[in-house]
Amino acid sequence: MNLRNILVPLGLLVLFFAAHRTYGWQGVITVAGGVVMWLLLHFTRLMNVLKKAADRPMGYVGSAVMLNAKLKPGVSLMHVVAMTRSLGELRSPQDEQPEIYRWTDGTRSHVDCEFRAGRLARWELHRPPAVPEEAPAP
Repeated sequence: MNLRNILVPLGLLVLFFAAHRTYGWQGVITVAGGVVMWLLLHFTRLMNVLKKAADRPMGYVGSAVMLNAKLKPGVSLMHVVAMTRSLGELRSPQDEQPEIYRWTDGTRSHVDCEFRAGRLARWELHRPPAVPEEAPAP
């Protein structure tokens, strides 16, 4: 179980309790307003990321090599979608862990990203074999 699933609600309860003990119901209402504002900020960010991703082809990225350089372990799927401005092409079976997404660029290079519980666990860059250019005939 993720420790964040326990600490966030516990922290909110402590915050509400401290606000009530210090300022009474006005403190509870103020903390509730702050929590609602925080939720609205995250919701707005999510909607902006998805709106930008809706305008691009699924699984496409400008440069797979640059995406490979920018990725860090532990970032969320939403963060990767925000970086690529594109929804990844799902390569694993639906609703099974780990989730594997692919982003491809114009040179057919692609990055396969493996997410466990919504966090980037590992990724791998695949580049197509270089086709040798033939010299013109004399």
